[in-house]
Amino acid sequence: MSAIDDKARQLGWVGAPVDEGAGSGEMDLGRGRVRDYEHASIYWTPEHGAFEIHGDIRIHYGRKGGHRGFLGFPVTDETGTPDGVGRFNHFEGGSIYWTPQVGAHEVHGAIRDEWQRHGWERSFLRYPVTDERDMPGGRVSVFEGGKIEWTPGGGAVTTRGGKIDDS
Repeated sequence: MSAIDDKARQLGWVGAPVDEGAGSGEMDLGRGRVRDYEHASIYWTPEHGAFEIHGDIRIHYGRKGGHRGFLGFPVTDETGTPDGVGRFNHFEGGSIYWTPQVGAHEVHGAIRDEWQRHGWERSFLRYPVTDERDMPGGRVSVFEGGKIEWTPGGGAVTTRGGKIDDS
């Protein structure tokens, strides 16, 4: 038995491994491992241990490159937000937040740090409605209640409300 198997038993709801009968079991990812189940994937690294991701966050994580992308490996299980509206996973390189209204979006780096400083989703910014993306001279993430822009010279700057271009 492995730490991934132990986590699956602890959770109880992840379902059967999708590789059952294939003989492959856990997949070696270099510095970590993963096993896919009917309802979740469980990742393990020696630095962080075993954590699950599922649903739309799991899908978005894959679209962002999964463990090979800038987000890296998960460092939390998918967890409900304190305001009771959304869900999130933290990863080595950022976070993915989800709500039924806006879906799943990633936040990372100095923009994530600024959002955290304001109080995450409980702040006036609420939830991200876009992934972080390029803007002239820097990067931007749009939130329900504003946006955070980052430039090398100015750092992270928050703008409250107003007409926000989320295209």
